[in-house]
Amino acid sequence: MNQINPKKLHHSKWTAVKPIEKEKHFLVTKVEFDEEGVVTLCQLEAILSKRQYEIDWRELKNLDKWRYGWK
Repeated sequence: MNQINPKKLHHSKWTAVKPIEKEKHFLVTKVEFDEEGVVTLCQLEAILSKRQYEIDWRELKNLDKWRYGWK
């Protein structure tokens, strides 16, 4: 399981284990928190196409789906 600090998510780089729409490299472009500091929005942007996807940030902890960095 990937260890993730929600406060350091913004601008982090991720590689999808199984490509999403033929893309595997992503950058976290937007993270929003509520007043208690809980992540309410995590947005990934595909590097090549600039398509944006909103995901549950906890999915990034799953090593079967995501790797930290660009591999």
